[in-house]
Amino acid sequence: MNWSQLLSLKRFGDAKKRLRINQDETRLGFEVDYDRIIFSAAFRSLQDKTQVIPLSKTDFVHTRLTHSLEVSVVGRSIGRLVGKKIIEKYP
Repeated sequence: MNWSQLLSLKRFGDAKKRLRINQDETRLGFEVDYDRIIFSAAFRSLQDKTQVIPLSKTDFVHTRLTHSLEVSVVGRSIGRLVGKKIIEKYP
């Protein structure tokens, strides 16, 4: 695997390379991407869809928007842990 390519800050369509050292500390690249998703019409349309999770005696019902946000929180935490380990192993 090419870790420098996988962990690159370059976005599809960028003409120049982005360096981690030049990244804006107030809004990291993934935060900009996250915000773009949150404010998109496609993402907001999930609030009208029902998500049923049949894990207990009483089914837990909420919207797909809520479910997507909950999954993103877990995914972000796992991603940070994995990313930290990868950077430690491949500086």
